[in-house]
Amino acid sequence: MMDRVLALCLGLLLTLVGFAQPGGAGSAPDPVKWTIATKDLGAGQWEVVFSATIQEGWSVYSQQNYGDMGPWPTSIVVDSLPGVERLGAAEETGSKVIDGHDVVFDMPVKKFKGSATFTQRIQVSDPATPITGHFEYMTCDDEMCLPPATVYYILGLGSGTYELGDVSFDPNDPKFAGIATRSDAAELKLAGVDLENPVVRDEGKRTEEKNSLLWIFMLGFIGGLVALLTPCVFPMIPLTVSFFTKSSTDRASGLKNALTYGGFILLIYLIFSLPFHLLGSVNPEIFNEISTNPWLNLFFFVIFIVFAISFFGYFEITLPSSWVNKMDANASKFGGLIGTFFMALTLALVSFSCTGPILGSLLAGALTADGGAWQLTAGMGGFGFALALPFGLFALFPGWLNSLPRSGSWLNSVKVVLGFVEVALAFKFLSMADLVMKWGLVPYELFLAIWVICGIGIVLYLLGKIRFPHDSPVKKLSPTRLALVAAFGLFTIYMAYGFRYNEKAKTFAPVGLLSGISPSPGYSWIYPTECPAGLTCFHDLESGMEEAKRTGKPLLVDFTGYGCANCRKMEDYVWPVPEINRLIGEQYVLVSLYVDAKSELPKDEQFIYETSNGTKKPILTVGNKWATLQTETFKSATQPLYALLSPDGKLLTDPVGYTPAVEDYKAFLERGLQGMQVLGQQAAR
Repeated sequence: MMDRVLALCLGLLLTLVGFAQPGGAGSAPDPVKWTIATKDLGAGQWEVVFSATIQEGWSVYSQQNYGDMGPWPTSIVVDSLPGVERLGAAEETGSKVIDGHDVVFDMPVKKFKGSATFTQRIQVSDPATPITGHFEYMTCDDEMCLPPATVYYILGLGSGTYELGDVSFDPNDPKFAGIATRSDAAELKLAGVDLENPVVRDEGKRTEEKNSLLWIFMLGFIGGLVALLTPCVFPMIPLTVSFFTKSSTDRASGLKNALTYGGFILLIYLIFSLPFHLLGSVNPEIFNEISTNPWLNLFFFVIFIVFAISFFGYFEITLPSSWVNKMDANASKFGGLIGTFFMALTLALVSFSCTGPILGSLLAGALTADGGAWQLTAGMGGFGFALALPFGLFALFPGWLNSLPRSGSWLNSVKVVLGFVEVALAFKFLSMADLVMKWGLVPYELFLAIWVICGIGIVLYLLGKIRFPHDSPVKKLSPTRLALVAAFGLFTIYMAYGFRYNEKAKTFAPVGLLSGISPSPGYSWIYPTECPAGLTCFHDLESGMEEAKRTGKPLLVDFTGYGCANCRKMEDYVWPVPEINRLIGEQYVLVSLYVDAKSELPKDEQFIYETSNGTKKPILTVGNKWATLQTETFKSATQPLYALLSPDGKLLTDPVGYTPAVEDYKAFLERGLQGMQVLGQQAAR
């Protein structure tokens, strides 16, 4: 039963991960190269040979299953297709086979160094039938392991041709019909870019803001504190602590039980992040693809609206009572540590309707592709720690229980306020779908108006002017309520300030706290602009190159994304600075390339690209093209990434990522101009 709960939570968090605010990391090492060969054995039998060339110092493991604590076994999968039958398991050999104790996993294993070969026999009725499937493998050196990788293949038996990729190949899918395979796509790997030898080297270190694990932990912790004040959790604190202190034989055992209970709460939330540690093997653009998928964003818009309506009190979202009853029965049945664990799990299930939306909402703007699963773990850990903390503290100081406010209507007020917050956050998802699909439904001014309306709604509700099904009349405005009215009122006024006009940018002036959450101010019904900060820009590298050659100016290539929060921060707060704006506008040709654009390329421009690591990737959309250009040329999959190129495509200086310090970004632009001077001097000699 719990697997369904896990799937629900993982689905929510995986979508929220996509609000990436990356800083510019390189791609992971790829020490294994794969090839496929075929051999006709006659009578309809064929051998398919999967060969791995393994970089020195690294290993690939055998097909043997070593259990949960061992390495991920290699596996060869042939899809079930009409007329195709797999004949037994794959045979494995290698140039250097090690069968013994492994220092990484501290157990005996079988692994291959140098090279490995996995031979699979199949029976086919028609050799012209394309064979599809996938293989999985893990590779480690003596210090680290890369996450398990999954590689899909499509294979022609007679011709021996094959394609490898990170998405499943469907030979019947019309989008692959007639698309050629290319490994020499110059537009996806710029020959003039030498990352090791730019014209002018960046010798200094920039000041970069990054979402540290501690910051993510603190965001999760704050979310956990908010969740404590909901009616799903707050009443459980005195009841649970009293249970442990009264049912224990002495104070020491009661304290131990309460601390164990809190520890299990923390552990349960950490467990939810574990599957994400297996996601590192997917393609580098996966987080952008997920976060900007319009249909997923529409789905989560609906989910958040449903959560909001539930918070308003019109219905209650609960997990099946049989689950809760089962966990509660197990807690009573087992006792001891196991019973305490099931008590903690019961709390997680009972409080799901309050904790789920809060946790997801807080993590939405904090998780980055750079941090990946560890940021999820940090956020979950902070949330779980905040929920666990009061059980330990009140067990240690039971007298504090008397100072807790009594449960009452104020708990419902917390839920209703969170309901308004959920409505506002729901439009973040709708806005993302709208941006990607270019529907024009949720421009900047409508998005901001909805947030202002939600803020006004919270103020009116706290003043007692609006009531929901489970509310009692507000007879007296307490100091706390008045303070919250003032806080939300000021925040609402602050958001309304975003409707002012920015003469320089010829559109609305951005609101700082919503930068990266709201659409760009230029995405507007009233003052639409194609480029940020009042600049002129191109959205196609070829056109930008032509303009650079015509004017003699260098290019500022901006790898950006619709779902990139840090991209918006740079455009809203660094590019409008007069000295930066002047440098870009007068000295550079700006080319903004959206790596998550979903619009399809013309059919004659679509192809299968063989990447530098040997896999083959469909280039079907504009975003596919620019994302692949970034990873292949600049060895980075995070946005923003800024690269300065000469008109003939030479790299002028080291690329930079998110650079909020104006002086650092100015120095970066000036190094590019210095690089142009160096090239001019070299040409004059």
